[in-house]
Amino acid sequence: MISRSELKFVKSLHLKKYRNKYKKFLTEGRKSVIEVLQSDYRVEVVFCNKSLADEINTYAKKRTIRVEEVSEAQLNEMSHFKHNNACMAIVEMKDNEKLKIEENEFLVLLDRISDPGNLGTIIRICDWYSINKIVCSNDTAEFYNPKVISASMGSFTRVRTYYTDLEEYLRSINVPVYGACLMGKNIHHIAFSSSGILIIGNESQGISKALSKYITEKISIPKYGGAESLNAAVATGIICDCIMSKVKK
Repeated sequence: MISRSELKFVKSLHLKKYRNKYKKFLTEGRKSVIEVLQSDYRVEVVFCNKSLADEINTYAKKRTIRVEEVSEAQLNEMSHFKHNNACMAIVEMKDNEKLKIEENEFLVLLDRISDPGNLGTIIRICDWYSINKIVCSNDTAEFYNPKVISASMGSFTRVRTYYTDLEEYLRSINVPVYGACLMGKNIHHIAFSSSGILIIGNESQGISKALSKYITEKISIPKYGGAESLNAAVATGIICDCIMSKVKK
């Protein structure tokens, strides 16, 4: 049973200022909750409906995490989304720690990605291609936004992020930097290094001029039709596929 005060607290986590204040966020839906229960995130409590209680408890009891059975109506009231009658969890945020690029590793760097759905999908794409580090500009969408967590489909538990000044970060590294640009070199004609950084720019403005000077190679997805541009997440997926098909051979 959930108290009114706890219900109020859950609903406060819909807002970024309270997520930052309490250093906690919400994970919603069966898949995402089970993923976070199997991860190294610290989970405070799980709320679930009666039909999921046994399944959730099999994961939660391994880590002595509290599970509260609530009604579907209560779950809907607590949810950030229109419909969630399954489960949700309150989870502790991780510290914003600097991510270093290791040997034979690719890292994605996001310059002002503003749409939470795009960020969540990019996280999921990176997880698919075993890229587990993303460096974000300070004005990129918030990692713990409920829409980001939802769109990542649990991949947020395996992909780490670091928010920082991107110029400062790029000055500190010494690996090839590939920038996704409309007028870049065809990605299929590039011999990618075994280690490197892929920069994806803002959905409408691309990579900022301030970061362009750090790009080793401007790259582009060849165009065969009439579309003016590609969605940032779609472009990330195509480029990651090309990179991994070459460096993982």
